Amino acid sequence: MSITILRPGLLTSIQDTGRYGFQKYGVIASGAMDVYSLRMANLLVGNKETEAALEITLMGPMISVNEDMLIAITGADLSPSVDGISLPVWRPVWIKRGSVIKFGVPKSGCRSYFAVAGGFAVEKIMHSKSTYLRGEIGGFKGRALQKQDTIEIGKYSERSMMLFSKLKDTVSTSPFSTTDWFVDSKLFFSGSSEALIRVLSGRQYDQLTKQGKNQLFAEFFQITPQSDRMGFRLSGPKMEFQEKEDMLSEAVSFGTIQLPPNGNPIILLADRQTTGGYPKIAQVASVDLAYLAQRKPGEKIRFQLITLEEAQQLQLKKEKQWKQLKHAILMKQ
Repeated sequence: MSITILRPGLLTSIQDTGRYGFQKYGVIASGAMDVYSLRMANLLVGNKETEAALEITLMGPMISVNEDMLIAITGADLSPSVDGISLPVWRPVWIKRGSVIKFGVPKSGCRSYFAVAGGFAVEKIMHSKSTYLRGEIGGFKGRALQKQDTIEIGKYSERSMMLFSKLKDTVSTSPFSTTDWFVDSKLFFSGSSEALIRVLSGRQYDQLTKQGKNQLFAEFFQITPQSDRMGFRLSGPKMEFQEKEDMLSEAVSFGTIQLPPNGNPIILLADRQTTGGYPKIAQVASVDLAYLAQRKPGEKIRFQLITLEEAQQLQLKKEKQWKQLKHAILMKQ
């Protein structure tokens, strides 16, 4: 069982929840930019939440389905279709052998996640299937997918097999079949063009000038075209520190906001380096990382300062909501 890439799109790669435990050796974490959408796509087809899926950026691929299979597409709405028929998203879909899935115009968001029941049968490198593009490791040959790449599919779980059989039995003349229920994407995905991103103060936040602190939370910042999976480069008001001083490189994480000498912030993302030498003025709250990952170049974001306790409560609330949703899906399947 396999899929074949007929057209690769702008950037399509295999990602899971990340390669952790090796940053002390200089190996970056990588993984999905929007982990919640990845987890949901896997849950919908009966996989483990940590299984690898295709991360599709803006202009999607054309994919040939070589056997009957069970799929799910979550994250950004990149107008997926089969034989000219709109393909349902945020729900499990049984799809017929020989079908060709096309992605069209981005309607909302930036990154879509394409999961298959059984997952992608690629080798794990340091306990992860994620593609580290710059290091050329993991995923499919350590690179973005290309035309004519054929990727094998793994073994179905018992739950995947039950759902596959149930949906296959409802097929008529359509190339696919799906459930009468779906997940409301608004629970985990925001399509706002001017996203409000909640942050905590960073280690060097207090070294900003008073004007710099005001600018950080009062002004909009635009994501520039120079952004990628390593980081969002922002343009906006130029912020300054009270004094210029040298600093040692420090550990960084997904969502760390650094301020280089040019005064334009950089938000570090999934393919971030393991340490950074620029001052850390803020840290994006975990609850908003998925929202942030779905922003596109040219869109504006604004920051809101919250406390550590507030960030923890927001994350706990989101995880509670996730558990309730997961339970509801398992009952449906």
